[in-house]
Amino acid sequence: MSTDVVSGEPSRLRADARRNRERILRTALRHFSQHGIDASLDDIAREAEVGAGTLYRHFPSREALLAAALEGRQKELLGGAQQAREIADAGAALSAWLAALQDYLRSFNGLPAPVLAAVKQQGSPLCLSCNALVALTGEFLDRAQQDGHARRTVTANELFLSALGLAWVLDRAETCGTSRQALEKVLAHGYLSTPPDVAPDGGASGASQVG
Repeated sequence: MSTDVVSGEPSRLRADARRNRERILRTALRHFSQHGIDASLDDIAREAEVGAGTLYRHFPSREALLAAALEGRQKELLGGAQQAREIADAGAALSAWLAALQDYLRSFNGLPAPVLAAVKQQGSPLCLSCNALVALTGEFLDRAQQDGHARRTVTANELFLSALGLAWVLDRAETCGTSRQALEKVLAHGYLSTPPDVAPDGGASGASQVG
């Protein structure tokens, strides 16, 4: 599976249409950063000095506009993935990737919700990037599993969904009386005092840990 997350700008647009699209994107990025994913599309169109019809011609849905607005962040994330690949320790590489992934998923307040929806809806404009992110998570997880840093029963999709849920909580961590470090420790090590997959009586445990 390809891990090329960034889709790129549509080609062969007229110069005026390309300027409109770029202006909409710049404005959307600012509004999503300030107001979260539920920022008013009407306000975005108004500030970009285009009509609502022009906005929807370029971006037929909020998800399509979100996907385009995330392209710059996706390039940064791919750079983070490359840096993580250069880490010799497989466990540390996986941790570095998950940290970069969580930062990306916090690009806009509320972003985990449409990303989760895209995981379940193959037609979503965010779906392609979601599939690529799961594949990248699988790359780092597989390496960590081979080196004994992660349990082989954990799947890339499960770990991605765990990171997605944690990204949602991280925006609210301080107000809920916890910290990023504490939550990441739970994600990495679970909450059980016994070794993974081993119950106190020596039998198999039904509970699981991420790593």
